[in-house]
Amino acid sequence: MGAEGGHPSRHCAHIGAHFLDRRRFIAGSAAMPFALATRWALADSTPTLGGAAHAFDAQTVRRLAQSLAEKPFQPQDTALPKSLSEIDYDHYRMIRFKPERSLWRGEGLPFEVQFFHRGFIFTGRVDIYEVADGEARAIAYAPDLFDFGKVEPPPANLDLGFAGFRVHAPINRPDYYDEVGVFLGASYFRAVAKGQNYGLSARGLSLRTGDPEGEEFPVFKAFWIEKPSKQADFVVVHALLDSRSAVAAFRFTIRPGTTTIYDVDMALYPRVDIDKAGIGTLTSMFFFDSNDRLGVDDFRPAVHDSDGLAIRNGRGEELWRPLVNPRDLQISLFADVNPRGFGLLQRQKDFQAYQDLESRFEKRPSAWVEPLGDFGEGAVHLLEIPTKEEIHDNVVAFWRPRKPMQARKEHQFAYRLHWGGDKPNKPALAEIAKTRVGAGPGESRLFVLDVTGDALKNADPASVQAAVSADKGEIRNVVLQQIPMTDGWRLSFELATKKEPVIELRAHLAQQERPLSEVWIYRWTPG
Repeated sequence: MGAEGGHPSRHCAHIGAHFLDRRRFIAGSAAMPFALATRWALADSTPTLGGAAHAFDAQTVRRLAQSLAEKPFQPQDTALPKSLSEIDYDHYRMIRFKPERSLWRGEGLPFEVQFFHRGFIFTGRVDIYEVADGEARAIAYAPDLFDFGKVEPPPANLDLGFAGFRVHAPINRPDYYDEVGVFLGASYFRAVAKGQNYGLSARGLSLRTGDPEGEEFPVFKAFWIEKPSKQADFVVVHALLDSRSAVAAFRFTIRPGTTTIYDVDMALYPRVDIDKAGIGTLTSMFFFDSNDRLGVDDFRPAVHDSDGLAIRNGRGEELWRPLVNPRDLQISLFADVNPRGFGLLQRQKDFQAYQDLESRFEKRPSAWVEPLGDFGEGAVHLLEIPTKEEIHDNVVAFWRPRKPMQARKEHQFAYRLHWGGDKPNKPALAEIAKTRVGAGPGESRLFVLDVTGDALKNADPASVQAAVSADKGEIRNVVLQQIPMTDGWRLSFELATKKEPVIELRAHLAQQERPLSEVWIYRWTPG
């Protein structure tokens, strides 16, 4: 899904240490078998938006999820005419929803909804309902909702359903409904804030991510969209997720703005005991930057949708881990109890940092997961997967509970997902604005960290100290200097690797043992 009308971008994703084109893995996950439970529960055999209505309340989707979890996992009907199932990416992009047919168009409401046609890799049917006055009605599919371009339209009598939908709201100017959020492909969804373009994605649930035996991709099989009032600044979307191992009910409360907020309430019902679940999963792309561009021959200084993982742990520490494009798959775990937040951030917001007139990476959003309540014991997981092209989503971050989630029980998670320019509620600490890595004397590596923030502006230069450590190798020649041109500071040091295969680094600035900066953490491996 990109900024150009909500169609899928050319980014891809990977499973394990092997590359797997995102088009194929979403197709594979979307083709995973499941039963359309909602169609027999809430709709006629041929649903229409003016047909039979069914009672709907706050517990409807949870009841459906609980019931479905007690039944065997069933295959999904993915049958489509060849004109749709065998088209390529470029032809699929030609199929566009007609804006004049948007849900709630002309009703003076603060939101509108448009739909995606099935086809290409998005073969799985997603049932979508409008909820109003306590009743749910299925939104009817019809070919005349779409402009098919050069693609052969399906027969008019086929009820194909939809592949997903996008939410529009006047976020940038009052007279135009911009696209602010998309649900399309497996359990993937995206959002943007004011003035931004699409970048990283979120997922409803990830299972066995990075597992050598392969990842399991749950799918959103049905959505219920509540009709907002004319005064509302939010829209509510309910979703039913299904997978071989688990079923889940979601409630998304979506508030577009300078920061777009998704309040996520999730009730998970495992069919089997689950010990490798990912909660609040984020997926992004990191190709290269000044800390990692070995073997890159490119005119641009950097290419990425996110440049670092930020964590606000349960002890109150602010951690910053710059991303890398590693030679081999890297999995990092940050154990914690009741984390206060984590996210993949796009910290560099200046066009000069990328010099890309087409992709405009400086406009990509950051995404921050803020737990609402206690997450308990577990760890933030970070997967960095090698890639030789920027079309691959090769970074995944999520929270994994320490204790397995038992089958036939309800497991609840609530979190606030912030899409915007930065993480919320930042403390008065300086940030690591830039990480640079290059050759040092001998066979050492030289690290140069630029640190900026108000916490350093009023600090006595004579009392500011740098703490740098490594679990292996040797740290040499630590130098801390002010940068007059930026009002920031520069911390540099050399790392004698001593041929170690992996070295964990840690650094921060302090004044009389009082932290002045967030904690920089980094995993060095040979390029």
